[in-house]
Amino acid sequence: MFHLHDLFRNGRRDDDAAVDESVWAWIESDLPFLEFVPAEMRPRLRELATEILRDKEFHGAHGLEVDDRMMLSIALQAALLILRLGSGCYRGWVGIVVYPGDFMIPRSVVDEAGVVHEYDEPVLGEAWEGGPVLVSWTAGGGGLRELNVVIHEFAHKLDMANGDADGLPVLTPDIDVVRWSKAFGQAFDDFRRRVDSGELTAIDPYASESPAEFYAVLSEAFFLMPLRLRAEYPRVYALLAELYGVDTAEGEATAVARRWRMDHGATDQ
Repeated sequence: MFHLHDLFRNGRRDDDAAVDESVWAWIESDLPFLEFVPAEMRPRLRELATEILRDKEFHGAHGLEVDDRMMLSIALQAALLILRLGSGCYRGWVGIVVYPGDFMIPRSVVDEAGVVHEYDEPVLGEAWEGGPVLVSWTAGGGGLRELNVVIHEFAHKLDMANGDADGLPVLTPDIDVVRWSKAFGQAFDDFRRRVDSGELTAIDPYASESPAEFYAVLSEAFFLMPLRLRAEYPRVYALLAELYGVDTAEGEATAVARRWRMDHGATDQ
């Protein structure tokens, strides 16, 4: 049985050790949206996941024992966001805390009268500026079709790498900040209008909370439902494809066509 701890000890990787191809394939089979990523990009994805495993420290919360499968799965999903940017965007923090389910985060708000209200909010994930990423394994294991807490929280980390979490992540030199801000600003205003009007949206309505949440939720959509995102907000989709270095919509279209051919062939028999 493969044990990750045999490869990563005290934050150092054994240069002679490698994750077996069959282990990678096993982990990837539990993440169906990876089907939208071209096969030729898998080596790069695995390389980046290995760098994340080398540089980060995983901790289980509420008695959860973080095993090899969890670490490899989370690292692969986090690596999707840096296929083009590289792992340097995740520098400056080390902790990844994994919860067995949703968990409570203490909040404090001040109302119009100046009264402070404190309460605990149930969440599936949280990214702290300069601190760890907190994720629920229930939502991060790849089983949910329209929600991915790992992608969401690591998108926040890219946002924070460029200053405040405001929907403007670290960009590549060829992506113009004005073009990004205009496309995302117009799309956010449109999406918030749709949600406020009561429209049932395929994209999680939580994206209307703020520009930061809009960017994080649309990053989820980019990998989980790219054809839908491209149809609704093509300029935003194009920018995310540039940033992340992969055309997931074409990958989904190819996958859909392949499944149709298989189903059609079965029908013809």
